[in-house]
Amino acid sequence: MSQDQEEKIKPRANPLKWALWSVAGIGIAVSLYIIGQAAINPLQEMGLKRLAKGEMAKMILPTSAGAPPATSFLDGTGNQKRIADFRGKVTVVNIWATWCGPCVLEMPTLDKLAEAYKNKPVAVVTVSLDGERQKDRAFAFMSKFANLDFYRDPKMKLPYDLIPPTSAMPTTVIYGKDGVEKGRIMGPADWSGPDARAVIDKLLAE
Repeated sequence: MSQDQEEKIKPRANPLKWALWSVAGIGIAVSLYIIGQAAINPLQEMGLKRLAKGEMAKMILPTSAGAPPATSFLDGTGNQKRIADFRGKVTVVNIWATWCGPCVLEMPTLDKLAEAYKNKPVAVVTVSLDGERQKDRAFAFMSKFANLDFYRDPKMKLPYDLIPPTSAMPTTVIYGKDGVEKGRIMGPADWSGPDARAVIDKLLAE
């Protein structure tokens, strides 16, 4: 058989297959990071870790202080925003999308969290990963929540620019008033109850 014939019968790479494997690889890497982090984190028995119970039991603490990514996203009027713009406030960044069922179910609890801290230096920043074609749908959904503003990241860069990156939906990252990440939850949680408020109150007091 000639070399040309061999080349013709070689299976071609499937881009979708590679993309799926890439996403799976990111998920595995993040899982390993979290497992290792939980084993060595010196903050396990102090600070926020003692408050990681109930709805906050899945909260992961960073091993070292980390600033937010410089990645920009858009507000409801199309202006660019960055997480660092909220420095000076306890900032709860929630990454979600309309095609994520748990994200949609979680959103009313984030609205209640924002309402509870309306007159305090707390920002609940919900960033949609919906693309341009789903923009109106996402905006209409967020219009139901009086205490939340509409932010979006149609290029889906923010979750992959976090350190470590995340492929979980939803992911919620909590930053202190100093702009440093204090913890994150990968997956849904009830943000309207006392477990979440205990974490926010602790960060407000720092």
